[in-house]
Amino acid sequence: MALAVALAITCITLATCGLFVFHPWWFPSPISTLASRIDVQFNLTWIVCGILFAAAQLTLAYFAWHYRGSRSGAQATFSRGNNILEGAWAVTATVLFLGLGWTGYRLWAGFPFQGPAPGAMRVEVWGEQFAWYFRYPGPDGRFGPPHPDLMSDGMGNYLGLDRQHDLASRDDIVTTTLAIPVNRPVTLILRSKDMIHSFFVRELRLNQDLVPGRAIPIHFTATRIGRYKIICSELCGMGHYKMHADLVVMTGRGFQEWLRKKAEQQ
Repeated sequence: MALAVALAITCITLATCGLFVFHPWWFPSPISTLASRIDVQFNLTWIVCGILFAAAQLTLAYFAWHYRGSRSGAQATFSRGNNILEGAWAVTATVLFLGLGWTGYRLWAGFPFQGPAPGAMRVEVWGEQFAWYFRYPGPDGRFGPPHPDLMSDGMGNYLGLDRQHDLASRDDIVTTTLAIPVNRPVTLILRSKDMIHSFFVRELRLNQDLVPGRAIPIHFTATRIGRYKIICSELCGMGHYKMHADLVVMTGRGFQEWLRKKAEQQ
């Protein structure tokens, strides 16, 4: 029985570690400089934790077999412990924990709290049950104020813009697709019309809540052209499953042409 337990623990440990080493299911390829840094932090964390996990489980398997009760003459003994070994383990665990926490904190703090890069393009992201809307400022570079009393999905005025009276609103561009130029810094200003939603793009490694009444900025630079999926990762009601949109990363010229066509449709 002891051998069977030891073998079972060893096999489960090796199989679990194998899933991470060979990773048949893994993250999609990163498409931003931030995403690459997050991947490095994640890999560092799971390598350190994986080594500790494997060492602990294999030691457990060894003890289960070595100290099995069927051995001839085996007797239990009392141990008062080893203060030096216990102290060394406590110090090692503390250093590892604080080290991973510090590197993760620097990465996390640099993501939402760093200011926008020079020349960053600003886009507002609005979430509601169960759709996404994206607003670009026109040539004046300003967003017009939203008016909650004018918001009407049926009339196509999703953000409550008063284009007749607000000069800053007249050239605003509202779309259901988020398009951005490649290799240009972008600042997304996240807003919610009704409840908490969450903006998530796997390839960007970005996942940030939208909170009603708050404007939450996030910053990134996309490095690869393509079409990617935006989803809401916060359960927000019965239609949560269909709250998704497209992120399209284009060349600079392609983006300007896309923006011109959208402006003509407003």
